[in-house]
Amino acid sequence: MNRIHQWLCRSGLWRRLLENAVLPWVLKDVELGPDVLEIGPGPGLATDLLRLKTARVTALEVDLALARPLAARLRGGNVVVVCGDGAAMPFTSSAFSCAISCVMLHHVPSTFLQDQLLREACRVLKPGGLLVGMDVCASLPMRLIHLGDTMVASDPGTFAGRLAAAGFSDALVEIHPQAFLFRARRPSE
Repeated sequence: MNRIHQWLCRSGLWRRLLENAVLPWVLKDVELGPDVLEIGPGPGLATDLLRLKTARVTALEVDLALARPLAARLRGGNVVVVCGDGAAMPFTSSAFSCAISCVMLHHVPSTFLQDQLLREACRVLKPGGLLVGMDVCASLPMRLIHLGDTMVASDPGTFAGRLAAAGFSDALVEIHPQAFLFRARRPSE
């Protein structure tokens, strides 16, 4: 992440947006269950809020420079931080009751790897488990925040099809001017 992005993702402004707008929107009417996978926690501001809503959170972070301090900060609580790649998750199949991806998918460097991450999320969810999340839509302000940084914005108009191709059912995509929410369920077996 570039410096602007690093600052923003640790800021009180972002924490307030997560607490008052983003997570209430993403988690509305969602039953998390006891074992939540957070994909791409970054510095962990959403993790701080999620851990209050469930018994256990496993936070999967690809960047060791972010994973290590997050693990140290949350040691001894109900969060386990794992450094690993979302496109090749180091978890057994059917391990989690719910998975959440909150404003991170655009940091995955290609559509191919994003789709692989979605397939992996489906694999590690229990049958009937829910994937919930949101991501940003492509816009000039988002591109400016990501100068010198990875930004592969997904097309919300095709995202339900991508979720279905990854193995999910009951895909829902709700589009807003600057972001989109998504939900999908691993089919019951």
